[in-house]
Amino acid sequence: MPKTTAKLEDFEVLVTIGSGTYGTCKKIRRKADSKVFVWKEVDYHGMTEKEKQLLVQEVNLLRELRHPNIVRYHDRIIDRTHSTLFIIMEYCEGGSLADLIARKRKEKTYIEDAFVWQVFHQILLALEDCHRKREGVHKILHRDLKPANVFLDKDLNVKLGDFGLARILHHNFSLAKTFVGSPYYMSPEQFTEELYDEKSDLWSLGCLVYELCALSPPFTAPNQRVLATRVRDGQFRRIPHTFSSELQSVIADLLQTKPSRRPSIRELLESVSQHTTLSPTVQRQTILANLTGKCERKLIQREDIVREKEKALAERERRLIAREKALAEKERLFHKDTHVYRRSPLEPMETNS
Repeated sequence: MPKTTAKLEDFEVLVTIGSGTYGTCKKIRRKADSKVFVWKEVDYHGMTEKEKQLLVQEVNLLRELRHPNIVRYHDRIIDRTHSTLFIIMEYCEGGSLADLIARKRKEKTYIEDAFVWQVFHQILLALEDCHRKREGVHKILHRDLKPANVFLDKDLNVKLGDFGLARILHHNFSLAKTFVGSPYYMSPEQFTEELYDEKSDLWSLGCLVYELCALSPPFTAPNQRVLATRVRDGQFRRIPHTFSSELQSVIADLLQTKPSRRPSIRELLESVSQHTTLSPTVQRQTILANLTGKCERKLIQREDIVREKEKALAERERRLIAREKALAEKERLFHKDTHVYRRSPLEPMETNS
């Protein structure tokens, strides 16, 4: 791992966001500049050597991935006293797609069609970067693509995260054969423990986009055995008719049970980009107008105002500190360079007689 200069005392913990198999995710603030991040606290005390190697691999993967639609890695801190690794990453203010789906399910409303296309497009761009060859490192499969692992920034742009189950393929035709991932989003070839490649990530993407539309996965079952059967059959209901037939068609292409029949990322990008032609600013305004309710829009606007006020207060405080330092230095120089006569308490006072 690379050397780091960050220390635990450089940050303050704001709130716990969530927890997973190995890690607890917390929102933190850097004391030096008040910049907000998240860190994943990973307790490696009880890990096997293989699990520790996987942990090192995850951190190394995060360092390699530099893409606007992938959660950005910033630093890591090792607390050997408590056998804990702190992985510091970009904070995504918009939460996860799982949060959004849960909220829409509760409200009994659907996500805006334009937003689904935008998410679809940006995840494809992130996967394209993962699947490309790198010097010394070749293709990276995510292997756990699901709504809970896709985050949104303050402008509602996608940030693909949690590469804990990622696997590096060191040859063009290398295939993986490990039963990992969340069952609802696993491909048929993973269920049958066959060899699989990047087309497996595309199946998971199809399940994710379907859930964005229908607010539930395309394949559900009371147990994993029944789920495996339904996934292998590949039969699923149409997404709600509020969504376009083009979206239904591309989801069907992704959920082909035979990997060879699924389109490539390049083919998908050519198709999906036709539905995301608006500028990012116009897209955000359109999506916000439909994705959030009136109260939520006011809350977002209020948060923007508070954020600007916080910046102004921080700048004002910085100027006051600088001014106090300048005054203190001026006073120090005055006492150093100027002789001030002080009367002894025993010296008689002058009187007018």
